[in-house]
Amino acid sequence: MKKKLAITPEQVAAFSIVHQEPDWFAALRQTALGQIEKLDLPIFEKINYKHWPIMAANAPTLTTSVTDTLPEMVADLTADQPYVIQVGQTIAKLNLPSELAEQGVIFTDIFTALQDYPELVHEYYMQVTVKPDEDRLTAFHTALMNSGMFLYVPKNVVIKQPITAYYVQDSTQATDFIHHVLIMAEQNSEFSYLENLQTMGDHKNLANMVVEVIAKDNSHVHFSAVDAFGKSVTTYLNRRGHLMRDARIDWALGFMNDGNIIGDFDSDLVGDGSHAETKVVAISTGKQIQGIDTRVTNIGPRSIGHILQHGVILEDATLTFNGIGHIIKGAKGADAQQENRVLMLSRTARGDANPLLLIDENDVQAGHAASVGRVNEQQMYYLMSRGLSKEVAQRLVIRGFLGAVLTEIPDKNVRQQLTDTIERKLIDGQKSEH
Repeated sequence: MKKKLAITPEQVAAFSIVHQEPDWFAALRQTALGQIEKLDLPIFEKINYKHWPIMAANAPTLTTSVTDTLPEMVADLTADQPYVIQVGQTIAKLNLPSELAEQGVIFTDIFTALQDYPELVHEYYMQVTVKPDEDRLTAFHTALMNSGMFLYVPKNVVIKQPITAYYVQDSTQATDFIHHVLIMAEQNSEFSYLENLQTMGDHKNLANMVVEVIAKDNSHVHFSAVDAFGKSVTTYLNRRGHLMRDARIDWALGFMNDGNIIGDFDSDLVGDGSHAETKVVAISTGKQIQGIDTRVTNIGPRSIGHILQHGVILEDATLTFNGIGHIIKGAKGADAQQENRVLMLSRTARGDANPLLLIDENDVQAGHAASVGRVNEQQMYYLMSRGLSKEVAQRLVIRGFLGAVLTEIPDKNVRQQLTDTIERKLIDGQKSEH
């Protein structure tokens, strides 16, 4: 039996009024609110999350977060670099260089975008990548979204500086983080977007985050993320890409969270010659559960979809990789490849790597590889015989294992940030074992 949400249409309407949302958006919220209890939770193979506190019973309210303590990397951001720091619902800093604004680039919070650029937002918000009535979690997100960003890059604009976003989930207070990011890349545009997810505080909250990337003809989006939500946060993280003719998205995702989390990553290769490369590294520690469901759907002819996922598990943690490649009828010449590998460093760890290929067309290329195993004892023996401690030897083996994915990430700054985060998480995990 589904738990009834104690949220009324009047409470949701009040939140819309505070943000001066256009009528169509307020109506979208109300429709989604009425659908929540009628819809089922999404099913992810071998990921049992339905007992998690993944759904809130609190109405959306306007909150303010303290922004005195900002992420360490802020010091490295410069005036000529586009960036945002958002703590909870509060924009702490937002920088869009004037030369980009003059070219028509838009980078602003989602509520400002709804007021200033309603037609742009209306065209794609929850329209093609994620539908409000797709399942219970997407309806919940649509009805109760309380923060987010909008990025629009016009036709033929190439941005050389990476666009950096820090989204800090505020657990210093009882408030849920229901966050939406809408990214639109017009024809022939190219840019890099780096997303950092963090938590401050240890109050138990939930995060429900949806990211939509619309890549129009011949655009190229480099999307990188370092996900590091805290232990007190239960998260549903949904990232979707919609790729048109000859568009490309390079996903580089570091799953470094400390709490229980579901990651739902999809790329719809709609246009002829569209191309998505999805690279994921993940580490699970303690008793946490991380489930990652990565799907690429080849719809257009000659479309290419590749998935590369490597993960490490320590202590009593669980990590599940689901990789789904689906070639739709009519996608002649399509290519769907995937590799899912999990390394376990504990006998009480649990890991799964589940590849799935669904092929409805001839004249295509498809393949998969998967493995779940423990640390190579010969490698460990060799390293320890050279005077290294067990902990250091383990970290070297893990770095080598994850390096197969890290070396495929073209941006050296993202590689270094992920490497530093991996090192921190491994050291923390090894400390708690003793």
